[in-house]
Amino acid sequence: MGKQKKARKYATMKRTISLRDQRIKEEDRAKAKKKKKEDPSAIKEREVPKYPSCLFFQYNTQLGPPYYILVDTNFINFSIKAKLDLVQSMMDCLYAKCIPCITDCVMAEIEKLGQKYRVALRIAKDPRFERLPCTHKGTYADDCLVQRVTQHKCYIVATVDRDLKRRIRKIPGVPIMYISNHRYNIERMPDDYGAPRL
Repeated sequence: MGKQKKARKYATMKRTISLRDQRIKEEDRAKAKKKKKEDPSAIKEREVPKYPSCLFFQYNTQLGPPYYILVDTNFINFSIKAKLDLVQSMMDCLYAKCIPCITDCVMAEIEKLGQKYRVALRIAKDPRFERLPCTHKGTYADDCLVQRVTQHKCYIVATVDRDLKRRIRKIPGVPIMYISNHRYNIERMPDDYGAPRL
């Protein structure tokens, strides 16, 4: 009779003794944590999220003409594909003066895309666009836009990216501009400002 082959077990961990085990010396053992008794008469402190004073319920009072619109990389690319002039189409959508803003992160993202997106880069360098300098580390445009919109509620975000839209919808009082049917549309815009009804 031959020797039976044992199947090797892969990714098995060596079992370690817990620090509270009885086999470990008394001084090396982990001490059991003592719970503090709560004083029933003490005032309980609770952290309440601070909301900006510009928000009146879900209504943002900082929004108003001229509109400052934060533009994302893919918004410029899809505008070129749909043959839309950015500034003119924004004005057609909102019926007011629009100032497209572009952050350093978005500019860096367009520059990284290379020769294929040179038209988008030329549009982004248009003098009608306002450049916003970034002070944070890294050049991830989505995080940059979300952070900026969270701090300052005076912007409309122009994007086609689903994930970014989902993130911005969680922030109250920030409208989103997107492209559909070869025109710009806006969502979550207060009714007072004449958001177009589709």
